Amino acid sequence: MTKLMRIAIALMLWLGCALPAQAAVTITFWSHELGNSFPHSFFSLRGTIDANGTPVDANYGFTAKSVSPALLMGTVKGRLDISKPFYISTSDAQFSYVMSDAQYADILALVAAWDEKTGDARYNLNNRNCVHFVQEAARRLGLVGLDHPELMKKPRSYLKAVAQANADRVTIIGQNGKTYLASLPPLPAATAATVAAPAPTPQPPTGTSSSMSTTDS
Repeated sequence: MTKLMRIAIALMLWLGCALPAQAAVTITFWSHELGNSFPHSFFSLRGTIDANGTPVDANYGFTAKSVSPALLMGTVKGRLDISKPFYISTSDAQFSYVMSDAQYADILALVAAWDEKTGDARYNLNNRNCVHFVQEAARRLGLVGLDHPELMKKPRSYLKAVAQANADRVTIIGQNGKTYLASLPPLPAATAATVAAPAPTPQPPTGTSSSMSTTDS
């Protein structure tokens, strides 16, 4: 081996150690089948930002701010919802998609746009519910086959339809939350205190009971 080759190999090894490991943030789309708990669909963000290595571990859904008969009559106040670990573990992971940093930023912009403090948080059971929220997330990712008017109150069926329409672009999961979460590798950081996704103002816990339910198939 020549001296020049040894220098080149040493340089490559040094660069491999000096540069941070590249990763990405994965968005996972979830459905929840308990009819008296909300939201029935949401997405989680998990991974590491390519640009700076910051770990991300967050989730967002959209639901009505309060559950009442007014939901059946028109538009009411809505809010972002941060699902608790138990709620996620009892939900179903339908599919995931690995995002670029630009797509991740666009998803955060969506979150801000639907947050009652920074955007428009109107909730309407027929045209601005939790399924519409995840539909908009999928649209910003460039996924196709998103228009299913007959499924906009059927979170599981809707997400399955989107997954099938994008089978060559997404990872279809189809697992219960407990199994899926157990399969995920740990994040680089020991704590989630440095997550990059801005958390909205804490809201009441997920799982508000109501006599109203969302049907699915």
